[in-house]
Amino acid sequence: MTFTLPRRSLLLAAAGSAAATFAPALRAQAWPNRPLRFVVPFAPGGSSEIIARATAGELTKLLGQNVFVDNKPGASGNIAMSEVARADDQHTVILSHIGTLAVNPFIYSRLPYDADKDFRPVSLLAKVPSLYLVHPDLPVKNLREFIALAKKSPGKLNYGSAGNGSAGHLAMEYLKMASDTFITHVPYRGTGPQLTDLLAGRLEAASVGAAAVLQFIKTGKLRCIATGTLQRIPQLPDVPTVAEQGYPNFEMTQWYGMHAPASLPQAAVDKLAAGCAAAIKAPATVERLGLDAAIAVGSTPADFAKFIATERTRWKAVIARAGIKAD
Repeated sequence: MTFTLPRRSLLLAAAGSAAATFAPALRAQAWPNRPLRFVVPFAPGGSSEIIARATAGELTKLLGQNVFVDNKPGASGNIAMSEVARADDQHTVILSHIGTLAVNPFIYSRLPYDADKDFRPVSLLAKVPSLYLVHPDLPVKNLREFIALAKKSPGKLNYGSAGNGSAGHLAMEYLKMASDTFITHVPYRGTGPQLTDLLAGRLEAASVGAAAVLQFIKTGKLRCIATGTLQRIPQLPDVPTVAEQGYPNFEMTQWYGMHAPASLPQAAVDKLAAGCAAAIKAPATVERLGLDAAIAVGSTPADFAKFIATERTRWKAVIARAGIKAD
């Protein structure tokens, strides 16, 4: 005996099957459907805060949902990265950074996250120029003279950093590798203490993000002998780049992007990437970042992934040569 469903039942069953098939797509199209948490793996203040809040403000307008910044500092960003890697609410993302993606994998023997398997790259948001600085009492006017002085007395000059594995540490070790010089490293616990000694003349040199030191350069308390960017920056038009002073293709910038947990569907990642690119290039954002010499970028997930791979190759070599280990 053959049992046949009534026509109405067949139509309802077909409709139910179609709804089940298209439900994930509909959910992806509706994403985000509640506020988005943008985790920053550093304490409030500095370039990370400026970039995150500027991006969040514009994304809120573009996505139609509030994007709020949540600072979760600690362990060189490892605490926040580990937390976001496990987030499965599809509404948590993180401000990614040169440290968490291109440095920590090589200075820590073990990490609580896998930068490739646990995350999806979304967009490269901005770069912050690293400036090469000396105390004004040091008898050098540019990078060439600084390198010549360092070569004349290997190990006599010293430089400070915010700590082992910090951007300033990497920047100076990269310069040492490129120029084949020996300059003594003095690690501090943070940029503040390092700058105090640099301004007082107890340190002779350092590399620091532009935002923290522009005011001291303009007042003559520090001398900038080179920028780490490929082109000169508008805030210091008379200061040549490292590349201009004898080291072609040399680039040292701190960079910030956005990553999402691997569980976020690709459709949502693509939507978020388009929003990030628009947000970071919005006139209000570009103007705000420009006050601290930060450079707005915006990229596709694929381009960001390629950029990270290039950066890892660069910093793996620097870290190995310098023997940098986490404290």
